[in-house]
Amino acid sequence: MQASLVLIPTTLGDLDTVDNVLPDYNIKLTHGIKVFIVEQLRTARRFLRKINHPIPIDEMTFYELNKHTDLNKVSAYLKAIGKGESVGLISEAGTPCVADPGSLIVKMAHQRNIDIIPLVGPNSIILALMASGFNGQNFVFHGYLPVDKSERGRKIQQLETEAYKNKQTQIFIETPYRNMQLFESLLKTCKSSTLLCIACNISLDDQFIKTSSIEDWKKEKVDLNKKPTVFLVYF
Repeated sequence: MQASLVLIPTTLGDLDTVDNVLPDYNIKLTHGIKVFIVEQLRTARRFLRKINHPIPIDEMTFYELNKHTDLNKVSAYLKAIGKGESVGLISEAGTPCVADPGSLIVKMAHQRNIDIIPLVGPNSIILALMASGFNGQNFVFHGYLPVDKSERGRKIQQLETEAYKNKQTQIFIETPYRNMQLFESLLKTCKSSTLLCIACNISLDDQFIKTSSIEDWKKEKVDLNKKPTVFLVYF
């Protein structure tokens, strides 16, 4: 294989089984790579051990790419490709470059005419959309909603309006420890007939995916605290 930037999906949780969510081809290809660009060093090392990477961790090269990264240093992350070695890009969880800072390095690779190889793997946003029963032909992912309570409420109203007006599925996420605040804002802000899908701990043993109206959600007790969750709104 020509030296390339390989986009390597990981499992969506530590307890996820590699065999259930990643093709053998991914594992074999990753086993041949020893230079990695990662969102979090500890998580990436744990993943490589999980797939039984044959190269000792201490003999690998890791570059971190996250909100703390000095962007002036990122241009050096692809040097190995010029020397004939492929470089792997690993996200914190799931698919690189979707709700993930990896797109910066992919853009840089395109600018340098480097081949990009995206590998198949789990993506919580797409899996949640698949399981929601909502419109999969017209949807938008908003990332994180505002932290401020008032701003968050206004944003939710805007998304709900877009869902009805454009028949468009609205998808967003939250930092896991703030899931319950977002859930309560949705119950308070949305119309009783609006549909909300909650997809929590996707692909894990305690996976929870359910679509109900806001009116019905108000009758439910759910615990989303510190659990990776995708929220989807439709009508």
